[in-house]
Amino acid sequence: MKDKENKPIRIEDDLYGYVNNEWISKAVIPSDLPVTGGFIEIMLDIEKTLMADFDSFAKGEKKCELAPMNNAILLYKKAMDVEAREKDGMNPLLPLLEKIKNIKNLNEFNESILDLYMDRVHFPFKIDVLEDVRDTSKQALSIFDAETIIPDKGMYDKALVRIMILKIYKKMASSILALSPLSKKEQKQYLKDTIKFDDLIRRKVLSPTEQADYVKLFNPMMLEDVNNKLNPFDLKGLLLKIYKDNTPQEINVCNPRYVNGFNEILNDETFELFIHWSYVNTILDFAPALSKTISDLSNMYGNKLMGVKENPTIEKQAYRLVSNLFDNPIGVYYGRTYFGEEAKANITDIVKKIIATYIDRVKNNAFLEAATKEKAILKLEAMKVKMGYPDNYDKFFDSLVVDEDDSFFDAMNKIRKAKLEYDLDKFNHPTDFSKWSMPGHMVNACYDPFKNDITFPAAILQKPFYSLDQSLEENLGGIGAVIGHEISHAFDNNGSHFDEKGNLVDWWLPEDFKKFEELTEEMVKQYDGIIYHGAKVNGKLVVSENIADNGGMAVTLQIMQGLENPKYDLYFTNWARIWRQKAKENYIKLLMKLDVHSPNELRANITVRNFSKWYETFNVKETDKMFIEEAKRITIW
Repeated sequence: MKDKENKPIRIEDDLYGYVNNEWISKAVIPSDLPVTGGFIEIMLDIEKTLMADFDSFAKGEKKCELAPMNNAILLYKKAMDVEAREKDGMNPLLPLLEKIKNIKNLNEFNESILDLYMDRVHFPFKIDVLEDVRDTSKQALSIFDAETIIPDKGMYDKALVRIMILKIYKKMASSILALSPLSKKEQKQYLKDTIKFDDLIRRKVLSPTEQADYVKLFNPMMLEDVNNKLNPFDLKGLLLKIYKDNTPQEINVCNPRYVNGFNEILNDETFELFIHWSYVNTILDFAPALSKTISDLSNMYGNKLMGVKENPTIEKQAYRLVSNLFDNPIGVYYGRTYFGEEAKANITDIVKKIIATYIDRVKNNAFLEAATKEKAILKLEAMKVKMGYPDNYDKFFDSLVVDEDDSFFDAMNKIRKAKLEYDLDKFNHPTDFSKWSMPGHMVNACYDPFKNDITFPAAILQKPFYSLDQSLEENLGGIGAVIGHEISHAFDNNGSHFDEKGNLVDWWLPEDFKKFEELTEEMVKQYDGIIYHGAKVNGKLVVSENIADNGGMAVTLQIMQGLENPKYDLYFTNWARIWRQKAKENYIKLLMKLDVHSPNELRANITVRNFSKWYETFNVKETDKMFIEEAKRITIW
């Protein structure tokens, strides 16, 4: 392998480059995406397959036994009808926009607050129903900050960056407002006021680093107290109208700073700014359900931030939109159609082996006392595994009915309103632990700390992550390390605060947790400040994922030790292969501000340096770039 200067790449100096440089030199980033790589290539293959199926369903050439798929295909056909969408333009949204525009003060807003919320008018905070972390068998209401125009609040403080980014946003927003019924004078004022109101919001919101420390997002407060802080905005009145006698007396405030300072954001003096901000953002929220022209314009800002050249084709747009709205049944269809039972059985055995090995590692852990080990093992033994796809689709999707006579806008509006009602109604019911966090056709995996379960969709269970055709060593370096990674999230700086039932419980001995925090800080330091593509890695932002990468490698390397004549070179090279990526510079730098994951190249190259088998396998010495001294090597789990 050779680098950009045509010099040979030594694996001892750069595992990632040695394995992936040839692929990188030939890889082409799709024009409608900011990145390509192992995950994206699989996603595009699945997308191509399912788009072909959608086309066959739409033409009546194939039929699907899953009832919701018929409504999904009908919505797909309506999304594809560009002529009808262009004819409608922004007209379907005008009654709602007129309603927003005519609200004169907060009293009028509060009088219509339920209708406005259910019509999905843009509010200055978000309401969500999530597990109550004190007892995850129950649901609780949470309120979140409103989103800001610039996704990282720290970028507002850099004047040149702020001006450049807001210029892009203004170009996008003004292009869309030009299609609205507002006069040119009103368009300029609405956009100006939107920027002003956003500036009030951004001063109170959480930074990406604060959001990543999600244990601190649980702050129960009495509803009466929250309502007083939000006054004159009537949150309590809204919740009483939604939940009536079942209105909670207590809700969770994810960011107390935002709630405590809310009267600096919204008050009688800033009300007009708020209404104009809401008007503009409501158009942007509804843009995908309007004409293709408006939908494409709404993507301009995000595309520019990420370095994307053009919008997806209408076929891709229609598929991606429907795939998102009907994700659960489409995932079940994909799993039943394309995922083999032999692979499912094999990968399930690998998961069981990894969990058993993890338990063994906890038993032999050097910094934990017996009482803490016992609790950690209990959590591992209680961990549930969701593999491939659900046995059946969620029956809620039967209620998402698309009528032949519906316009595309009406169909979208009905579905999104039904989803909002469904999400709000979850508060009235106990937690359904059988729900999947990801659909079967998603190329990803996850750990849910509130359910203590791990999910591995069928989509990720293929090369280079996993294949029956790959060696066990390659599968361990691929999906095995990913499985170990997700299990390790149960014991990262966030997941470690939750017990075997997903409840927020302090189950550690104090001295053990102090040692764990010291190791966590060492992991922060190992990555913090590394220069990558001209930007610095934020060690605190990415620490949870780095702990998980470290744990995933530790447990799978232990399994490797039990194999007969294990080929560690295959393990390490496939580990590097799954992280291959080629991305736009804009996208790389944006992720370094926002993403809790380290850049893929660093994940491949830094994780391995903490393990002696890396040095033994490739004879890595002090003079090699992939060497770190033994005293600085970290293994937590």
